[in-house]
Amino acid sequence: MASSDKKPLRSRITTDGIDRSPHRAFMHAMGLDDAAIAKPMVGVVSQKGETTPCNMTHYQQVEYAKEGIAMAGGTPREFTTISVSDGVGMNHEGMKFSLVSREIIADSIEAVIHGHAYDGIVGYGGCDKTLPGVIMGMVRCNVPAVFVYGGSALPGRFQGRDVSVLDTYEAVGAVQAGTMTEDELTQLEEACKPTIGACAGQFTANTMAMVSEALGMTVPNSSMIPGVYSERKGVGQRAGALVMALIERGGPLPREIVTRKALENACAIVAATGGSTNTALHIPAIAHEAGIKFTADDVAAVLQRTPFIGNLRPGGKYHAKDVYEIGGAHVVIKELIAHGFMHGDTLTVTGRTLAEEVAHAPAPDGEIIRPVSDAIMQSGGVVVLKGNLCPDGALLKVAGLKSLTFTGTARVFESEDDAVEAVHSRDYKAGEVLIVRNEGPVGGPGMREMLGLTALIYGQGMGEKVALLTDGRFSGATRGMCIGHAAPEAATGGPMGLVQNGDSITIDGKAATITLHVSEDELARRREGWTAPETRHRAGLLSKYAATVGQAHEGAVTHAGNAQWPETRRKGKTT
Repeated sequence: MASSDKKPLRSRITTDGIDRSPHRAFMHAMGLDDAAIAKPMVGVVSQKGETTPCNMTHYQQVEYAKEGIAMAGGTPREFTTISVSDGVGMNHEGMKFSLVSREIIADSIEAVIHGHAYDGIVGYGGCDKTLPGVIMGMVRCNVPAVFVYGGSALPGRFQGRDVSVLDTYEAVGAVQAGTMTEDELTQLEEACKPTIGACAGQFTANTMAMVSEALGMTVPNSSMIPGVYSERKGVGQRAGALVMALIERGGPLPREIVTRKALENACAIVAATGGSTNTALHIPAIAHEAGIKFTADDVAAVLQRTPFIGNLRPGGKYHAKDVYEIGGAHVVIKELIAHGFMHGDTLTVTGRTLAEEVAHAPAPDGEIIRPVSDAIMQSGGVVVLKGNLCPDGALLKVAGLKSLTFTGTARVFESEDDAVEAVHSRDYKAGEVLIVRNEGPVGGPGMREMLGLTALIYGQGMGEKVALLTDGRFSGATRGMCIGHAAPEAATGGPMGLVQNGDSITIDGKAATITLHVSEDELARRREGWTAPETRHRAGLLSKYAATVGQAHEGAVTHAGNAQWPETRRKGKTT
């Protein structure tokens, strides 16, 4: 409970006074006695359900967090929000609902936390959009909050090596290319994901889990613990205790933790581990909730100055479990702080600084995580490309690429579906730049992720023989010469909409440039004849999303940011 010299608990607006007798009746109906009603009310949100294995770890872990809250003197109030599985949504119209689900998650947390005047939040994330969505909701509400990642799945074993679902995606292309049999594909399908939990590699979920550590928003060094390990009981209980300590102290609140320095730390850990390009959408969106303007340009500045030291899939060899076994995310953070690539003085949910939290982490093992002195690359694993084709930027994951440059001729597809059809039938050739447009936040609507397409290309042995450029998204598992998040998108008049078959395009990952070799006069002529494509979604959720969503380089956000909740004061006699 808050002491008398502190602000009263937010939840008192629902519990105190004669006129709140009906409110208390609802609470009694849920089995709460007067003692429980008098305690701080803490929302515990997760996505437990059966839409994806990523969030099925939440069932028991939520109970651990509730135990931690209760043991520390609070009353936990469990609720759930949605998740949309990128894995099940891949390669069809369902993928258009993936990115918008991030906004629904943040909106739903805001609605419940403010609607019930809860005093704090413990929030679980599992699959890709749930992690940023929960953190965005916490920053928007700005009440004491602790984020917890539900943990990744264990890697599977196939033909004597560790595998993940990425191997199965790429194996589809291998079967089409005749380098794998259908029987082998079936065996791999059944072996690649042996447990519940999020995808095992440094794809979007594990990258965002490390981001939560770098931001200081989670239980320290918890992100790489596999979702099925018993240690997660202690993580959940500690999360409950931490949120109660935050309520007692009055902070630090999320917007005191998520500062510009913390956001730079988040970008640094992405760069150092060759993490998902999707974080260049999610980090600016989290910043936006705190009222901080942090765009793809800010992300790029950190990526360029941070060494790449994580030998992690998809560009490398290892999985989250391997990072856990050498000491967890703190190994990376401590190494980066020690060499000046991360700020050690940022706050965490413990009230201690990030440097204090990682002080006892072991040194890099040299194989899974390398020391800065032996970095894989001297700049980060993701590059923001700019040029006349993408004036506001596009993202290329350079981690694992054999060559950072590519010049080829454009092959234009007006949608992902058209491109998938061509790739399935192998109706493309080396030296082409496959342009997949009208898949951005507005044009999709929804900015589809294209792992199915990119994995097919890679599985067919064409991963670096062609380039792929889209205003849509790529998965954190994508590899090859794949450029996404092109801004401004084609559907809003971006230069991608002016590209024609046969145009020459140069991509230079070292110089961070992307150039369409067409004169300004010719582009002006094409622009005069350009018309916006018609959307396939004129009603429902995606139509609302298209009407409000911004561009990728600013996080594809849907509201003005820096939401403020007015101080609530009771007027008149209440007792």
